[in-house]
Amino acid sequence: MKSLVCADANIAIKRLVHEPDSVLARALWAEWEAQQTVVIAPTLWAYEVTSVLHKLVHQGRLSPQLEQTTLTTAYRLPVSLRRPTRLHQHASELARHFDRPTAYDAHYLALAEMAGCPFWTSDERLFNAVHAELPWVHWLGHYRKPEVLHERQGDYRAG
Repeated sequence: MKSLVCADANIAIKRLVHEPDSVLARALWAEWEAQQTVVIAPTLWAYEVTSVLHKLVHQGRLSPQLEQTTLTTAYRLPVSLRRPTRLHQHASELARHFDRPTAYDAHYLALAEMAGCPFWTSDERLFNAVHAELPWVHWLGHYRKPEVLHERQGDYRAG
């Protein structure tokens, strides 16, 4: 049986669009591919990818043409979108338990917990809010591989 990992939409965005820590997202994703890890996410993932890319266009950080190309590429990523029974209820419980202002991110937590797999996020605030109780939650900023550390010190202009 292949291993599973739950990943938030921002890790996919960082993999496709040049942002801080994009090199980490690309290396982490490459590691998952090499290990044949199945990446899962709640169905919310697709909406978040669209929203984040549109926001980048609105901010002038991404051209409308690149938005469409990146959307197409994002939706071709091997991400298994899932909505198990009671996902929304469990997300609501987790959002309440961790006193989160919204329940969006809690859907990722709920899915990872239900699937019994690690969850990777690029949201440091979310990580800080939950990691003491949920050790299977990982922040992209903590991901380290020797070749990534060397590469991080290089030029960020390529994306």
